[in-house]
Amino acid sequence: MNTDTPHATTLTGTRLGLADDLLTMLRTTTTEPRADEQLEALTLAVAADLPVLLWGEPGIGKTAALTRLAESLELPLTTVIASVHEPSDFSGLPIVGDDPEVRGVPMAPPRWAVELVRAGRGLLFLDELSTATPAVQAALLRVVLERRVGALRLPPGVRIVAAANPRASAADGWELSPPLANRFVHLHWVHDREVVVRGLGGVWPRAELPRLAPERLPEAVEFARRAVCGFLTLRPKLIHRLPNTETRRGGAWPSPRSWETALTLLAFATAASVSRDVLALLIRGAVGDGPGLELLAHLDRMDLPDPESLLADPAVADLPTRGDLRQAALDAVVAAVASRPQRERWDAAWAVLVRALETGTPDLLVAPASALAELRRDDWEVPESIDRLAGVVGLARRADLSVAGASR
Repeated sequence: MNTDTPHATTLTGTRLGLADDLLTMLRTTTTEPRADEQLEALTLAVAADLPVLLWGEPGIGKTAALTRLAESLELPLTTVIASVHEPSDFSGLPIVGDDPEVRGVPMAPPRWAVELVRAGRGLLFLDELSTATPAVQAALLRVVLERRVGALRLPPGVRIVAAANPRASAADGWELSPPLANRFVHLHWVHDREVVVRGLGGVWPRAELPRLAPERLPEAVEFARRAVCGFLTLRPKLIHRLPNTETRRGGAWPSPRSWETALTLLAFATAASVSRDVLALLIRGAVGDGPGLELLAHLDRMDLPDPESLLADPAVADLPTRGDLRQAALDAVVAAVASRPQRERWDAAWAVLVRALETGTPDLLVAPASALAELRRDDWEVPESIDRLAGVVGLARRADLSVAGASR
């Protein structure tokens, strides 16, 4: 019996129309300015025209984040599932022309690449990178590094972001090849409870390009070059260090290429005045956790005041506010006196400690005060400034001893 009557068709169409209306309402969301460190790191790397690889478990929201990013930046999104493509889809298919001996054999690019070139701008999203075969990964090297697909060159307005699942949670997953992995900034994507809950309620964080201060651009370039070059001068063994295990080779590790990436990120982060946490995500994502943390510590040391400047005018000494940096600055003052012990320098160091007492917490003064006291020569009189420190330092020391005794 045929039930395809006009009435039945109209009724079904109406019901599906209502279902479509409901789906449209569910999929309609808005965005809001909201602090999101990983989204800020992703956006800055995209602005710096560096390929980014998002690592995260399935369903964590990597694809949704890229969709919102493209919408916020008003870039057309082109998604290519790497695992379902052949190497020729990235290197190009050979097309024999009329006179191959003279003209050669051109490599015809796929349609998605042609459309990107025609648009002149866009966000190329290479999804499921860790399930692509080694042959496909090899073909992707030229796309990521040279921005070439077959005979076409992707325009400067195209940015590249990829996503991958850890091998343990990827279907038929492969480790990334070291040459391909070393071309990306690796960001580990995790969910934020508040972001997810508010997003399911219809409001997601907005991705915005970093605001670069025009007057800071020369300073940012100079600082980034001085920081990275100075660090590698001190740690030359970190210029190139290929990890020992296959898994770690598929992530971020230091090489001249990735240090250039770190330098670029540091310049952009400085010009945009991003937070230290965002900078840490980017630097570690470029050269790996160990080298990245060492570079960040080197940046802290670069920010320390010159101990000789502090000794020259203790009354106006500008000490860091962060506890660990303040401790390092005070230790540097004591070390400077120890390297050239003179009565006036010893007195000035005590004045610096008094300045630290006036502008910060006293618990940081115990170690430098004790070390400075041990530098006293027999013919040096005790300065009056010590009286201001004696009670505070003694009280802090007694408190430390009582805490240590209570923990036994």
